[in-house]
Amino acid sequence: MTTISLIIFFRSVSVFPLSEEGRLPPVQKEKSANRKINVISSLVGYMARRNFSRVMRFEEGQRPSLPAVSSGEPRLLYLHVPFCERLCPYCSFNRFVFEEGRCREYFSALRKEIRLYKEKGYNFGGVYVGGGTPTLLLDELEETLDLVRRCFSIREVSVETNPNHLVPERLERLSRIGINRLSVGIQSFNDDLLKAMDRYDKYGSGAEIVERLQQAQGRFDTLNADMIFNFPSQDMAMLDRDLDILLDLGVDQVTWYPLMVSDSTRQLVTRTLGAVGKGREKAFYERIRERLGREYRFSSAWCFSRKGTMIDEYIVDYDEYAGLGSGSIGYLDGVCYANTFDLAEYCRRLDRGELPLMAARTFTLEERMRYDFVMKLFSTKLNHSQLMAKYGGHLSPRLWLDLILFRLVGALRYSEPDWRLTKWGCYLWVVIMREFFTAVNNFRDFCRAEGRGADMPLSKIQEQTHE
Repeated sequence: MTTISLIIFFRSVSVFPLSEEGRLPPVQKEKSANRKINVISSLVGYMARRNFSRVMRFEEGQRPSLPAVSSGEPRLLYLHVPFCERLCPYCSFNRFVFEEGRCREYFSALRKEIRLYKEKGYNFGGVYVGGGTPTLLLDELEETLDLVRRCFSIREVSVETNPNHLVPERLERLSRIGINRLSVGIQSFNDDLLKAMDRYDKYGSGAEIVERLQQAQGRFDTLNADMIFNFPSQDMAMLDRDLDILLDLGVDQVTWYPLMVSDSTRQLVTRTLGAVGKGREKAFYERIRERLGREYRFSSAWCFSRKGTMIDEYIVDYDEYAGLGSGSIGYLDGVCYANTFDLAEYCRRLDRGELPLMAARTFTLEERMRYDFVMKLFSTKLNHSQLMAKYGGHLSPRLWLDLILFRLVGALRYSEPDWRLTKWGCYLWVVIMREFFTAVNNFRDFCRAEGRGADMPLSKIQEQTHE
């Protein structure tokens, strides 16, 4: 779709109906408004999907490398621990069933990679440990975080975990080793959904998860509840019940993602959870926003916090982040890169003193601008002056067009010095970020499927990822 046709389309769906809808009966008026919303969100999703799939095309024909350290801007260190006790059907992160010996060997390699970043002059202000389930071996996690603090100027530490690890002895140790934010993968408190996800037996019933969250409250600066909405079998009553529980608990933070299904996990998700559709996604999101918005502030379009703190989407608070660990993706100085997904190859490369990079792509200036535009607005606001200053007072014509189009459909408003998402704009950014993470997940899935990315030509990855 060309730029001109996009402008004509947005004008037709946002301006022309204003003169016509006033003559319609209320029911037809509501249907007309819903049709516009569905058409616009579908178009935005399509454009985001197309753009993000293009961005995920990594470069071939040259050896990937990290950019030299060029500034002292705050960066985040992401550490990936790819081991789980149970593999969820919808998850596309690089992960393996837990084996203690394999996991210990991996942590040793991860610490070697940390030292290589230190040797190259990188520094980080925060560390986010994700997975997988990083809390499977607490002695290894503690040793790794001790190393990170010795190497870098760490101010904040966030770690992911699962509900079955919220027991007194583990919680005491996690608190003692200085974790500021603990993010708990809950997804839902509904027992039927937990069983469909194959989480009920291993991670506990909804009632058991509530008890464990109560044990964890007050031990950390922030306790985050990770949730998912828009499961195929979920209805509004089930969502409201999850909301009731969270509001009664009063957790510090709630991150509530839409269900995101990559191309290669769709069949498994359909078989275990049902066919995924987007017809109720907006209604679910609006209920979450309405109820949590009364007691929480927005940290991102789908993260709700009681106070300023780290969030799962560290891309909002940090312009740059290093991705360490097998299958990690990083973004430093305009270079997006990925580590090998093959565990054995990852360990071999680090044993040789080499970074385990698999692929890299240098963003153009316009791509960097649009990346900042999307990620900063995901926080619900974008400081216009800061963005202009970052790029020497000039923004690309296409970025200005994006601003105009989103303003035209009522997704953005300007309140100096910020562009801010409207209520409608927040949902559009949920759509955009859903497509962003789906594109990343598609890349991960194909890397895993084809020999875990150890020696696979990038052209083969990209050909399959962007079909």
